Amino acid sequence: MGSPFPERAAEFLADLGNLCVAVPVLGVVLAYTVWHSRRAGVSNWWPAPLAAAVTMAAVPALVVPLKAAVDRPGPPGMAGHDGFYPSGHAATAAVAYGAAALLVLPLLRRAYGRRVLLIGCVVVNVAVGFGLVRRGYHWPLDVVASWLLCGMLLMAMAAVVGRYGWYGRERGRE
Repeated sequence: MGSPFPERAAEFLADLGNLCVAVPVLGVVLAYTVWHSRRAGVSNWWPAPLAAAVTMAAVPALVVPLKAAVDRPGPPGMAGHDGFYPSGHAATAAVAYGAAALLVLPLLRRAYGRRVLLIGCVVVNVAVGFGLVRRGYHWPLDVVASWLLCGMLLMAMAAVVGRYGWYGRERGRE
């Protein structure tokens, strides 16, 4: 493609949005948060992990029909395939890593740790999007559309969990 960024590195970044990579990361975080909450004796341990799992399950339920409805052709070199808008890999990465960050966020005591976690989540998602575009798998708008869609999903997840408290804590009480 004529870019100084190595293709193998771009492929690796794009693969971070693959179901086989992103969903197990969320699964490990789900297991850890359940374990941590149960170990701490929290009775209302289930809303946050359940909301994260439902949010992840909503990704294909929303993305697949949107791809079919829009039926957008892919970038050059991806002939023979349609349904590139929005990007499923970018959506998977955004929700898996975003939900994982939202689950871990209340467990971090210092603002610096929370800031690093959120910045890391954004960097990983931007890297996935860059890899998808650099490799020619998606147009930039495909990736941005996925981020916007999944941003709404993550806000809904945070609102639902905020209503029931993170890990049994009432909102505003720590």
